[in-house]
Amino acid sequence: MDLTKGSDQHKIGRAKKMMLWFGMVSMTMTFAGLTSAYVVSKTRPDWLDDLVFPNAFIWSTVAIVASSITFILAKKSILASRRKNATAFLIGTLVLALLFGALQFQGFYDIISQGFYFTGSESSITATFIYILVAVHLAHLAGGLIVLLVVIYNHFKQRYKKGQMLGFELAATYWHFVDVLWVFLFLFLYFFR
Repeated sequence: MDLTKGSDQHKIGRAKKMMLWFGMVSMTMTFAGLTSAYVVSKTRPDWLDDLVFPNAFIWSTVAIVASSITFILAKKSILASRRKNATAFLIGTLVLALLFGALQFQGFYDIISQGFYFTGSESSITATFIYILVAVHLAHLAGGLIVLLVVIYNHFKQRYKKGQMLGFELAATYWHFVDVLWVFLFLFLYFFR
């Protein structure tokens, strides 16, 4: 396939998609390094076995998976020229994303209420790893929230329609990536304790 063929708009779209994929691979490498360090650190004698995994993280997983579904439904609604439905699904995605963030902070509070802190004399390597993994993911979610707000703004400006979905597709790809990343982290932290 000759990557130099096609319209300028098509080439720009391919370049933007490639840049997004490079960014996502970079983020994957970051989390691969952190989870590898977690696995290696698990052999330490001060590793905790009594930390109870917060239920808030379970509910946050449900919220973020639901947000991916509403994002997909928003795209389908735009392609079917059902703007009101698309608006409702995009707002729903935003609400679910905010709920996810709130539940993540509730999870932090639950860990603290068990007596495990991020730093200080009452911290542990186990809790610190959980804090770091969740906080780094939340930073990526914050980026996703900004992207989602841009998508909602562009939707209200009627910039998306069949044949003009590049920005929406880039945002959706990133959003689903962040969601899958959390599901992986959740399963990793839940089952690999």
